[in-house]
Amino acid sequence: KGGYEHFMMKEIYEQPRAVRDTVNAVLKNGRIDLSDAGLDEKTIRSIGRIYIVACGSAYHAGVAMQYVMEELARIPVRVELASEFRYRNPILDPEGLVVIVSQSGETADSLAALREAKQRGIRTLGIVNVVGSSIAREADNVFYTLAGPEISVATTKAYSTQLIASYALAVQFGKVREQITEEKYQELIAELKTLPDKIAKIIEDDKERIQWFAAKQANARDAFFIGRGIDYAISMEGSLKMKEISYIHSEAYAAGELKHGTISLIEDGILVVSVLTQKELYEKMISNMVEVKCRGAYLVAVTMAGNYKVEDTVNFALYIPETEECFTPSLA
Repeated sequence: KGGYEHFMMKEIYEQPRAVRDTVNAVLKNGRIDLSDAGLDEKTIRSIGRIYIVACGSAYHAGVAMQYVMEELARIPVRVELASEFRYRNPILDPEGLVVIVSQSGETADSLAALREAKQRGIRTLGIVNVVGSSIAREADNVFYTLAGPEISVATTKAYSTQLIASYALAVQFGKVREQITEEKYQELIAELKTLPDKIAKIIEDDKERIQWFAAKQANARDAFFIGRGIDYAISMEGSLKMKEISYIHSEAYAAGELKHGTISLIEDGILVVSVLTQKELYEKMISNMVEVKCRGAYLVAVTMAGNYKVEDTVNFALYIPETEECFTPSLA
């Protein structure tokens, strides 16, 4: 365990290294090179639609990937739970790309979805962490996330590297399909390189405040994670982590949906974690946060450094370093 109390703590601290290795694996001479994953420029131009299929945390990485890919590459993306995809006789575009995301490369539903896509003659790409795994062997092409062995049941570093794979694909698709300029492309690549150090800074700087907060909230029985846009993707993963690590009941909601019934569950002392990293959605999120605060919620914000006015609304705030808005999931 490398001196750590348990494997999960060790793997949380290994995230900067895993992210750095995965970024470096796709950068050649200052540009993203996806040829090892079978995605040369001609292939990227020929893809008409992307289907991301996964389970659990990998599915949440897929939800983030949908936002980033549609934003940067302007290509239609659909994210599917593997267990649903395989049983609903999906209609697939012959020019489509089915991306199967899995840490182990052995996830049964994801493997079955891959076989379904192959049977229909659709190009497949596996984003996997284990070399030689079933999905890696059977997919047409593979993008390896270089997280190294993950012993803990709840994924940390593999999820973080799946996000990096998403960014690399989106940035390269955006450049090749002429949706982003050369200048923007270089900016995004430069920002990708800074993520490992920013992740390391968050883990180091915030650990004592998070420890204090966790001790204060350890008796919580219910938690809600809310966000809009890509922050909703992160809320889904945060909520799953809360459930699987602490056995506390937790829900993730797109913040605007709360008012459609669920807000009736928010009462005195209920923990609500609000993720707000997107400038355009900031004011809308504040308005949703005020709604839950009025109902007595204990409100936590995860937001960008500089948004210190948020403390007028919340009980506790955590700040992440400035980064490109598409890359905030890695820090949030």
